Formats: sequence, structure tokens, C-alpha cells
Amino acid sequence: MKRLEKAFPWVVVFIIMAYVPVMAAGFATTPKDNQGKKWRVGYYEGGEYIDYQKIFSENIKGLMKLGWIKQEAIPPQKGEQTKDLWDWLATKAESKYIEFVKDAHYSANWDDKLREKTAADVIKRLNSKKDIDLMIAMGTWAGQDLANDKHSTYTEVVSASDPIASGIIKSVEDSGYDHVHAQTDPFRYERQVRVFHDLVKFKKMGICYEDTEAGRSYAAVDKVEKIAKERGFEIIRAFTKSDVADAKLAEESVKAAFKELIEKSDAIYVTVQGGVNYRSIPALVEIANSNKIPTFSQSGSEEVKYGFLASLSQAGFKYIGEFHAEITAKILNGAKPRELPQLFEEPPKIALNLKTAEMIGFDPPVDIMLAADEIFKEIETPPSN
Repeated sequence: MKRLEKAFPWVVVFIIMAYVPVMAAGFATTPKDNQGKKWRVGYYEGGEYIDYQKIFSENIKGLMKLGWIKQEAIPPQKGEQTKDLWDWLATKAESKYIEFVKDAHYSANWDDKLREKTAADVIKRLNSKKDIDLMIAMGTWAGQDLANDKHSTYTEVVSASDPIASGIIKSVEDSGYDHVHAQTDPFRYERQVRVFHDLVKFKKMGICYEDTEAGRSYAAVDKVEKIAKERGFEIIRAFTKSDVADAKLAEESVKAAFKELIEKSDAIYVTVQGGVNYRSIPALVEIANSNKIPTFSQSGSEEVKYGFLASLSQAGFKYIGEFHAEITAKILNGAKPRELPQLFEEPPKIALNLKTAEMIGFDPPVDIMLAADEIFKEIETPPSN
């Protein structure tokens, strides 16, 4: 252990960390109905993104575990959309307590004009029909659109990249609105970049993102800049298109950015954005690996499975899904969203792709191998859409 601590002090911290979510006292998670009726739930997302689908699936599994929904296998999902899962929940899933309202699934499809209209439609429904008890706001766009005083429907913001920096909530301790809750981990990306630097010892780290307020927030640019100053490495930037309706445009922009970065940097931090998806990842991996550039996925270990070198995984989104399931249960049991804790740091798991390591000539130190909880020996092909 002393040897591990000396070589990689973050490893020791990770090993001793435990999954202990701290929930507000006085609110149960036991299923209960809404005075003889079912609680009606709605959903709003900025657009399709694979993390949204996976986190939402794990959230549903968490609610099944707590007894709010009958335990059964969730059907395999296609692509990155959440509409099929929502339709299944609305028509096939059995629950005495929750109704996933069939016509209450909204998506802005990463279109600015559609976003404006969709947000207005959702808020109008919440204020006029008043037929939704809880809204799931999936992602930064949805969180920004519903974390306000334009309505009072209880809202649970899920998977916002940085809800404080993006203005969704006031602070870690306070959402700023009685009806709003948003899970946050303000140090997640700082941990990632420190680990990446410990692994590779790069001097120039490439990063690509859309050069907008939202794009910089998704990429955690302020956190990257902080660690660059702390560790003394240079940031090499390339700009992309991300929150656009044209998925092909977003994907091609990231490929072009990678080709630019491999000429100027000795490592790439692969950030969350619309152009990094199942369709584009094989090409991005090929660009980086053929040029022997180590990569680190901001998203998590699934992208490591598909060929990026390393990441801190999200444990298959299981823990974050269960966290949100408990938050949902406590809200439906009488807690105001603002009363519940928002800070949640997932149990970190180091993920490493040995095939990629071999291709780029990276020999993982023994300490890293000991600390790796997820090791992939091959580069798998992402599922097709």
C-alpha cells in the first residue's frame, strides 16, 4: 500500500472510498400512491445522447429495486434514443404507484429553435394542465430550461455536465428553487485530468469542444485549465460543432479536430459532445491509435471498451441510477427537491484498454494494473444504430 501511495496517491484515495450516499433524514423510499392515484411523470431532454439512455435505464432499475415498478427485464434499446424506453414504460411496465405519461416525452433534438418551442410547450403544460407531478430534466439543456420560476412542478435534473457552472443550480448545497434538484459532482473532471496526467505524463494535452458557453461547460474547460496550471502542461484546443441537429456535421467536426490535435499534442482528453457517439468512435480511435496518441474518455469506461485508452468509469451508471431512484422516491414521499442532497461522488473505477495500450506503445505500470477495476483486452465495435 505504501508503494501505491507513493507512486499514485489518487489510487489510495480510490481504494478507500465507499459508496455511501447521504440522504436527507425523515423521508422514506417506500412506495406510496398519490392519494389513491398514480404519480404522473414526464421527461424532457435536449436531444439524443447515449449517457441519457443508460442513466435513465439504471434509474428505472433502481425504482424497480425499491418496489415502485414491478421487477422485469428492460427491453434492449437501439441507438441513443430514450423514446422507445419511455413508450415501453408508458404501455408495458407494471406499477401501482407511477405512471409514465405516454405523451409527456419531449426532446429538442439538439435544435435551438425547437428547444425554444419545446421548453415553452412543456412549461405551458405544467402550468395549465397541471397533469404532471414530477419532471425528469435530462441533461444541461433541459435543466437550464426547467430550473426556473416559470413553473412549480417538481423537477429532477439528471446528467447535467456541470449544473453549477451552467447556471442550473445555485450551489452544491442549494438548488435555488424549492421544486428543483440537480445531482452534482464538482470535482469529477478535475479527478479525471489528474489521473490522465499521472498515467501518461503528457506535456501537451489536446481537447476539442464547441466554442460556446454550453460547449465549454460540457468539456469542463475551466476545470481543465485549472489542472493545466496546477500540473504545468499546455492545453491544445480544436473547435467542433456539438449541439446541432445535423449529427453528421457534429461527427465530422470531431474527426477533423482529432486530425488537428494529433499534430500538436501528445495526448487527447475526449470530451462529452454530440459528435462523439457510436458512429464516430471507431474513426476517432483509429485516428488516435494509428498516431500513437493516448486518449482518456471523459464519458466513462464504455468508450474505453470501444478503444480509447483509459477513463474513470461510472460503474455502468448503476450507482448514479440508484441515487436518482432514491431521490425520486423521497420526492414522491413528501420531500421538496431543494431539501435533498445534490452532491454525489460515484465510486471511481479505473478502466484501461490493453489492446489500445499495445497499439500506441504504452506499457501500463504495475501500479496501474493493480488499480484497474475494468480491463479490456480487445477493441469492441459499438452497437449499430
